[in-house]
Amino acid sequence: MLVLATLAACPSKATLGRHLAQRLVQIGVNDVFSVPGDFNLNLVGCCNERNAGYARSRGVGACVVTFTVGGLSVLNVIAGVYSENLPVICIVGGPNSNGYGTNRVLRHTIGLPDFSQELCCFQTVTCFQAVVNNLVDAQELIDTALKESKPVYVSVSCNLSAIPHHTFSREPILFSISPR
Repeated sequence: MLVLATLAACPSKATLGRHLAQRLVQIGVNDVFSVPGDFNLNLVGCCNERNAGYARSRGVGACVVTFTVGGLSVLNVIAGVYSENLPVICIVGGPNSNGYGTNRVLRHTIGLPDFSQELCCFQTVTCFQAVVNNLVDAQELIDTALKESKPVYVSVSCNLSAIPHHTFSREPILFSISPR
């Protein structure tokens, strides 16, 4: 909670990462569960992605995983919380925004140049999916996702979280999630 609250309270740079942290704090996320990886934060370390199911233990929960490898591993957990109508935000450190449309195979994929395999899997076990690969519509996508009271999937391109953008300096619409 301290890390999220600190990030959220520092308005000096209106970045995507700070906006997401602020929104998580506003909806009551106390802990973010993650597995140490190369494109995620290690806030509450877990031995594997299945432990992310504990993210829902205090109302709304959140987990952060790596693209495809971590996403496919946590998929079963997200399906479980979806069946129980519980609000969990699954944040994925997605591919670099410059990699979309390049027809290249990237690490953390299943060996195809198509980055949508993970998204397709999450479409059946989440009520909203956001792929944030540009800053222009990032605030709207994130705020829409966080309004839901069931699991949501938010993929954030790994190169965007620290980039300032004028849309994040606007005050977000206040809201909260009520667990069912």
